[in-house]
Amino acid sequence: MSTFSPPIMFSAIFNFQSLLTVILLLICTCAYIRSLAPRLLDKNKTGLLGVFWKCARIGERKSPCVAVCCVMMAFNILFLQ
Repeated sequence: MSTFSPPIMFSAIFNFQSLLTVILLLICTCAYIRSLAPRLLDKNKTGLLGVFWKCARIGERKSPCVAVCCVMMAFNILFLQ
């Protein structure tokens, strides 16, 4: 009886897709938090929390691109896997 093991390439693509999903969710969440409470992220532009401020700025500047990417990733996860 043989057991099915997915190819290594499929596993790498799945991990890359998961990484992209997490990055897109981080960008969207930070942009949303900055729109609700701008002082919260604007006070923390340096240090570890500066990453969240930078993600929020990316989300604001690239919001149409990020939105399209989120829809494409959601479609891919829901229907193509």
